[in-house]
Amino acid sequence: MKLNSLTFLDKKKNNEKISMVTCYDYSFAQIINETDIDCILVGDSGSMLMHGLPNTVHADTSMMATHIAAVSRGAPKKFIIGDLPFLSYRKSLTTNMTNVEALMKAGSEALKLEGAVGNLKLISHLVHSGVPIMGHLGLTPQSVHTLGGHKVQGREKEAQTQILEHAQRLEDAGCFSLVLECVPSALAKKITESLSIPVIGIGAGPDVDGQVLVLQDLLGFNDGFKPKFLKKYFNANQVFKNVFNDYHKEVVTQTFPTPKESYE
Repeated sequence: MKLNSLTFLDKKKNNEKISMVTCYDYSFAQIINETDIDCILVGDSGSMLMHGLPNTVHADTSMMATHIAAVSRGAPKKFIIGDLPFLSYRKSLTTNMTNVEALMKAGSEALKLEGAVGNLKLISHLVHSGVPIMGHLGLTPQSVHTLGGHKVQGREKEAQTQILEHAQRLEDAGCFSLVLECVPSALAKKITESLSIPVIGIGAGPDVDGQVLVLQDLLGFNDGFKPKFLKKYFNANQVFKNVFNDYHKEVVTQTFPTPKESYE
């Protein structure tokens, strides 16, 4: 059965783990659509993976809407959450709502935004306007310049207290779930147990309510990317190289196409 923002809570109540992967294009969405994966995050990480940009700060609403539309067409059986890109929800209410409207009409069924401070009133407004919102705490990539890079958050006691407090505020504001990224496992467990909404982890240990990984990361597209939290389920980098080399070899040796691949 297709998940939605309400059945997310049922998953937590029934102690059923939630699986989520990122996706940015129609072709992969079609494949995921026929799997057991619970939901898809069309993340602003697509700015890096699909466009070669240095970080997620470069994503904008137009870019996100394009990817969301493609994924929603390819995976109609899956619950689709879209990322609100950098600063798209930190302007005037009118501009914020225009950006939200664009992503929802592109095919999102919920939206994710990063951080709690400065966002709580907007989250409440969005929820009461019919937009399910997923929060995001810990390592928030849109704040990479403020955080001094991509590194684990919440190691110090003061930071742990703040993240726990912000998690509760996000739930109180109406978020239906929360992503925790790159935080100590013990902190993630404490937050998960303190909230009634599901907590989805990435680099947050085993005791959260679900896990999310970037599609290209779990498939092993980048040999050089090896964060501690990542498990690679495939070596796409090498396998795809072998396939392309096989194709090249058959072209230059004139073993492809054969009569089988040719028209009479």
